[in-house]
Amino acid sequence: MRILLDNLLKRLVAHGDLSVIWPDGAISHYAGRPGRAATLAIRDPAIIRRLVTDPAMALGEGYMEGALDPVDGSIYDVLHVLLSSVQESEGRIPALRLRNAFGRVFRPLAQLNNARRSKRNVAHHYDLNGRLYALFLDRDRQYSCGYFPRGDETIDEAQAAKKRHIASKLLLDRPDLEVLDIGCGWGGMALTMARDYGARVTGITLSEEQLAEARRRAEAEGLADRVSFELMDYRAMTREFDRIVSVGMFEHVGVPNYPSFFATVQRCLKPDGVALLHAIGRFDGPDVTSPWLAKYIFPGGYSPSLSEVFAPLERSGLRSTDIEILRLHYAKTLAHWRKRFAANRDAIASLYDERFCRMFEFYLAGSQLAFEVQDHMVFQIQLARRQDAAPLTRDYMIDAERAAQSLSRSISAPHAASLRSTAS
Repeated sequence: MRILLDNLLKRLVAHGDLSVIWPDGAISHYAGRPGRAATLAIRDPAIIRRLVTDPAMALGEGYMEGALDPVDGSIYDVLHVLLSSVQESEGRIPALRLRNAFGRVFRPLAQLNNARRSKRNVAHHYDLNGRLYALFLDRDRQYSCGYFPRGDETIDEAQAAKKRHIASKLLLDRPDLEVLDIGCGWGGMALTMARDYGARVTGITLSEEQLAEARRRAEAEGLADRVSFELMDYRAMTREFDRIVSVGMFEHVGVPNYPSFFATVQRCLKPDGVALLHAIGRFDGPDVTSPWLAKYIFPGGYSPSLSEVFAPLERSGLRSTDIEILRLHYAKTLAHWRKRFAANRDAIASLYDERFCRMFEFYLAGSQLAFEVQDHMVFQIQLARRQDAAPLTRDYMIDAERAAQSLSRSISAPHAASLRSTAS
């Protein structure tokens, strides 16, 4: 099996330099075009067979189990070499070709996310100990792509900018607009729309952990009269709203359910209403979810190509009134999360264990690289039932975003001065 793995790596590594330390101490080098260098130690000979027969699954499991260890670097460095190579090399790797073909055949079955299955899938990831997310996300627990207008924002600044960016596209131009937040997470976006824009928001989620935290936050901020959170599947919503927003939830819907999702938006959006869909997508067309990611992190999850989104969208009766592609913003977001996770690793290990920490490290590193060296991006699609629901040009978005940013600065400046005075 060692010979087979050696041959596989020779065909695979097309970009960068990978050194492998075998269980007996021997070292092999695999090099492609100039790029990042990394070293991987194989601690357990048993993992070699699994890497040959099912590399897409075995790499992550081997790292989780300690059978594979980066040397003089991190799992990010190892994955950088492998993932930057795999797109041009996978056609030469029979095990990867077979896994992808198998995944495409059974993809519709994996994404049959009915209400019961969706709740179970959500619980798998989002009902983890709430303190975990507080240890690596921003203060508002925004678990989706931040927005980096300058490129050097802190994670808190980037997530605040993301919320302003989304709010500007929702045209929150007057108080008391009724807003539906589909997949509201821990409530940060809903609370922001109520507090900063005067909206009345209904947030829905399938995560009991997120629901409890969102309700607690609404009470603590004195916004419970303007924001309500419900444990509800999106398909069960029947009320009409002025605005609808969904951030980072569409990846859990599944392609077979896109008609139901857009039918819900169309049914619940008032005739003159505006909606905004923010989700992860792919540049290079339909594909399959990583089997490791589907098993350990996001069962039932899938990031679509735009071609998969627009066919059911066009049949829904909704109009796409604005589309934006955010390139590399999620890579920057994930870099912040990885740094914060590493800084709080001991605390996270005390909540779970070493295997869990390794699982999350692999997930965060692989996700960052999906945006840096592979085909992932984030799309934002503004939707409406009528073409005249929003102004004719995008100027209103820019004006609203800048006004919200100026207001935030004017509020935070006295607060910062007060803190300095107290400290002195």
